[in-house]
Amino acid sequence: MKNRTRWIGLAIFIGICLGAGGIGAIATTSEIESWYKTIETPSWNPPDYVFGPVWTTLFIMMAVAAWRVWKQEGFKPAATPLTLFAAQLGLNVAWSWVFFGMHQPGWAFVEIVILWLAIVATTVAFFRRSKVAGGLMLPYLAWVSFASVLNFAIWRMN
Repeated sequence: MKNRTRWIGLAIFIGICLGAGGIGAIATTSEIESWYKTIETPSWNPPDYVFGPVWTTLFIMMAVAAWRVWKQEGFKPAATPLTLFAAQLGLNVAWSWVFFGMHQPGWAFVEIVILWLAIVATTVAFFRRSKVAGGLMLPYLAWVSFASVLNFAIWRMN
């Protein structure tokens, strides 16, 4: 694979991941100051300004992880880990729409548990291809673990 192709691939992966974040933000952004402010949240809920930078960083790390898996052998040999990656990315977007768009913290909790399992599967598959790629997924897994507990607390409080 040519060096230029590799860098174009990285740009595409970053675009896909940030695009997914943008699609999720469509459901989220308008609800932060309206619906979300009306529900009870635990005292340990991070301030709203934390989420944007954290998610942007995580989406870029995820993109680099997927790119590292892809650039080793291409799409066909990496079909399973990249399919898992695509699935968890879709579930990530869906969570925003269920929680914020539909105002359904209970169903969002069910969805985030499935998302968490998909992230674990993706991370394991990535580690089998590249220790760096697997490692890049660990902060995302940690953040979604925290988000799962937060989602559960919000659901129970409301």
